[in-house]
Amino acid sequence: MIDETYRRIEAHAANPIFIHLLPKARVEQRLRELERLPRTLPLWGRTFAVKDNIDVAGLPTTAGCPAFAYTAASTAPVVQKLLDAGAVLIGKTNLDQFATGLVGTRSPYGACRNAFNPAYISGGSSSGSALAVALGITDFSLGTDTAGSGRIPAAFNNIVGLKPTRGLASTRGVVPACRSLDCVSVFARNCADVTAVFDLIRGPDDADPYSRTGDDVPLSTSAFRFAVPRELEFHGDRAYEALFGKALTRLGELGGQRVDIDFALFLEAQALLYGAWIAERRAEGFPLEAMLPVTRQVFESAARYSAADAFKAAHRLAELKRDCDRQLAGADVLVVPAAPTIYRISEIEAEPIELNSRLGRYTNFVNLLDLAAVTVPAGFRPDGLPFGITFVGRAFTDRALAALGARFCARTFPGCRSTTSSLSLARASCARSAPHLSIGSMRWTPRDPALCATQAARRSRSRCGR
Repeated sequence: MIDETYRRIEAHAANPIFIHLLPKARVEQRLRELERLPRTLPLWGRTFAVKDNIDVAGLPTTAGCPAFAYTAASTAPVVQKLLDAGAVLIGKTNLDQFATGLVGTRSPYGACRNAFNPAYISGGSSSGSALAVALGITDFSLGTDTAGSGRIPAAFNNIVGLKPTRGLASTRGVVPACRSLDCVSVFARNCADVTAVFDLIRGPDDADPYSRTGDDVPLSTSAFRFAVPRELEFHGDRAYEALFGKALTRLGELGGQRVDIDFALFLEAQALLYGAWIAERRAEGFPLEAMLPVTRQVFESAARYSAADAFKAAHRLAELKRDCDRQLAGADVLVVPAAPTIYRISEIEAEPIELNSRLGRYTNFVNLLDLAAVTVPAGFRPDGLPFGITFVGRAFTDRALAALGARFCARTFPGCRSTTSSLSLARASCARSAPHLSIGSMRWTPRDPALCATQAARRSRSRCGR
């Protein structure tokens, strides 16, 4: 099993997925230790990776900035819970520096490349964590999500990304982006797996001032109402626009009733994240002189805002939350494209601020408005690049959103094992089926992303009637 894991890592060595990779001998030692533990542990022998802004004792934490790096003295509670459940850590993954970006290119360790086409961005900031799952290196991974970092890379690499309700999973041991908004996110290849991992990492933490608990809020599993923004924007990406239309049709086939809503208030809320809320990032005191130019530009923009601006923004956000809650009162869930389009790495390099900002149209408002979200695969463009949609719900609807996502995936990709978690299966049985992994409706070999993209394009053309 581990031989195959490290073979895949080597096969994708040109893609800077990991910042710190555990030596194979150390992972093998972990497996020997697990042999002395009961195989009934929920994650016994399952492999995972964590974003390199999350602490693991004895390993460096860089947050994508070598000058900031330190060796963690303790392990973040979310990681420790997974280790206690029998999971096997493979390494710490690349990210947009200080988790500031949705592109995956803002890293001194190298720009992460899309799993389906290396000319395109992977999405970020949890770029390496998404790729580790998408390329079959690990069974699941942890990222973080403040502005969409756990959703954008999931959509761009055809996997599932869960952004939990704020505070349900401890953020102690996580390098902050916006401390009051940060969430630890989960990546996996299906909705059942993200739910299984989420159930393990959630729980109160008395040492985390933002930790909280709450009862799960259910959603109807048959007849449900889904809100859709009237103000949709795809920046000329007709393939994404068509795929979103098809996704809405499938939701109707599942028993959903569409409710169109005014999206202007949500857009006003999302603009606050890189408005006055940028001052919260700057307040962490990260070394400006050590940042990449684009990251530094974002942080220095905080100088435009005064303390009075921050309070005005907080008061306005309270009004927006009230009004957006009213907008959603007539629906069970909000459905949006995970991103309006996807860009080539060269395009992001030419316009790093503007194009990154466009990607956050359907993600930036979620944490500000205290909502939960899950992103799921929803098809492919004719060129083989994935498209995803995001289900957004009220706080504590996390598990219900994932269940709806599983139903949607089963409808979109017949035969996709999205309703049953594979994490409880014996690792040996999964090793026998490697290197083939089910992602969406495809059976693909991680060692050949080009073949994967070709198969995706063929299916996309078939589904789109082209």
